[in-house]
This record gives sequence, C-alpha cells and structure tokens, in this order.
Amino acid sequence: MMRTFRGGLLIGLAVAVLVAVSAIIYEFYDTRTLKRTVRRGEVLCGVNKGLPGFSIPDDKGNWTGFDVDFCRAVAAAIFNDPGKAKFVALDANERFKELQSRKVDILSRNTTWSMARELDYDLYFPAVAYYDGVGFMVPRSRNKETSLDLADSKVCVQTGTTTTLNVVDYFRLNNMKYEEVKFDKLDDVVKAYDSGKCDTLSADVSQLYALRLNLSKPGDHMILPDMISKEPLAPVVRQRDDDWMMIVKWTLYAMINAEELGVTSENIDEALKSKKPEVMRLVGTEGRYGEQLGLTKDWAARIIRHVGNYGEMYDRNIGEKSKLKIPRGMNQLWNAGGVQYAPPMR
Repeated sequence: MMRTFRGGLLIGLAVAVLVAVSAIIYEFYDTRTLKRTVRRGEVLCGVNKGLPGFSIPDDKGNWTGFDVDFCRAVAAAIFNDPGKAKFVALDANERFKELQSRKVDILSRNTTWSMARELDYDLYFPAVAYYDGVGFMVPRSRNKETSLDLADSKVCVQTGTTTTLNVVDYFRLNNMKYEEVKFDKLDDVVKAYDSGKCDTLSADVSQLYALRLNLSKPGDHMILPDMISKEPLAPVVRQRDDDWMMIVKWTLYAMINAEELGVTSENIDEALKSKKPEVMRLVGTEGRYGEQLGLTKDWAARIIRHVGNYGEMYDRNIGEKSKLKIPRGMNQLWNAGGVQYAPPMR
C-alpha cells in the first residue's frame, strides 16, 4: 500500500513538473503575439527615445511622430482605440534585443531593413514605411556643396547603426580620408557636433532634418543634397509569427491604399457608403479580409478614422504641416512620381 502511495506521489510530482516546464516552454516559445496583445489589452511599441517628427514625448509623456502614429494605427486596427499603444523608448544598441526578448511587440523606430538584420537577429521587416538614405549635415560656414567635398572631415556617427558601415564604404570607395567620431547615444552625437568636436554629422537624411531642430543655431547648418546609401526604414517583428507580421504589414498597406483611393480621416463616413469596389474592400463593406487577419471587417476603417491614411500621417509629422517639412520625394505614391506602393486589397 505504501509503495503504491509513493509511486502515485512520484507520478503526480512528475506530472506537475512536466506541466510547469511545458508552461514555461510555451510562454518562451509561443509566437502568437496577437493573442498575447489582446489578452494584455495594449500594443507595446519600441520607439526612438526622442527624434522630432518620428517619435518624441512632451513634458507630460505624450508621444507624437510618424513612427508613433504607425503604432497607433496597429492599435486602432486591433482595439478600435489608438490609445491602446504603449511606447517603450529604446536606444539603437538595445532595440533588437528588447524585441527578441518580447519586451515589445513591434519596433517602429527608424530602423533600416537589411539582410544581415533579418538573418542575424531572427527578425522580419514586413514592409517599408519610409524610403531614406544616409547623408551628411555640415555647418554652412564650411561652404560644402556635395558629399564629395568632405575629405579630411571629422564625422560624428552613432554606434550600432548602418550609418557607420555606409560612411566607411563611402569614404573608402572615393579614396577620401576622414576621422570617425563614435558615440553610443544619439544625444551625445548631436552634442559633439553642436559643440564643434566634429565638423560633420552623418545619419539618415530624415533623421538629420529632425536633429537639426535640436541644435543651438539650426539655421547655421545645412543638409547636403546627396544620399550615399539605400535606407528602407521599416517596422520590425519577430520571425515565425506570421499572423502578427501580416497585421503589421497590412496596416501599412491599408494606409497607403487609402491615400491612393482618396480615403481620409475626414471622409471615412462617406467612404463606408461608397459603391466603388476598391473602396468597399478597403473599408470592409465587401469581403472578409479583416476576418482573415483575425480582426474585424472594419479594421482598416478604424485605422483611417483614428490615424488617417499614409499621406495624412506623413504630412502632419514630417511633411508640409510639420516643423521638419521634409519633401515627400521617394515617399510620394507611385502614381505621383515616388516609389511608395502597396499591393491591392482583393
């Protein structure tokens, strides 16, 4: 009898241990981000700690910016509430690690899509949100016209970015000598440039427009016209989580398609009554596209109502209606001279 009891006890303990271990393994390896997000009641978004136009908090902790609005669009698609996006400020050097460890659900943080980043970090870049390129900012007093005039410059860059690699390639390719001045934190890069410790600052051109606003005398500095690289900036998610990747990707594509179709936050109610097939598929009055994503039929209408289409998001944060006033350039729609292009929703 005692042996039977002991045997049963051991079996019970083994089962309990197995269940506990299985729960830990499930929690560690479960890739169903959407289910965890819904259960939590908010989307955790990794953003830049403070980049005007893209992601920056005010003195009350309210975040604004292009990357911030994209996260709000994802929250609107899921919860019908852009306020369900919670922002986690991340340095460039920690962003991928924090995404891998599930501290955030998505990176929306001026991050360049590259082959090495997908392979080395086991991550996925669903779609390009902003087409950019590395460039240079210099004091106007240096009288430089192009990047080819920068021989013997002292160039400030941030470590852990693709900028450092592109600067090395550019100067080597053009047989120009230069001195690289590296800093881990972006704030230190800007301070060093503003104080004269280097005479050139290199970053993505969009970032240079934003950083110039933080200088003591912004008008004394110019951004050179040429780009030296391709920098497709994209949101980032973990691999092997296709359901979540599809939601993030089609959130962006819905916003781009909405701009192309002329559907805005101001006319969304009229769009819901439209009989135009493309508009009907976008706003959910025809088809099951939202349900196939695990969302509601009106998921895209939610995005447009709360956040707007791609053009609205661009203009108010970094375009003509913003302090940065960055020209649309390559980020103009494909039918208006740019390369921004979304697959059709059908």
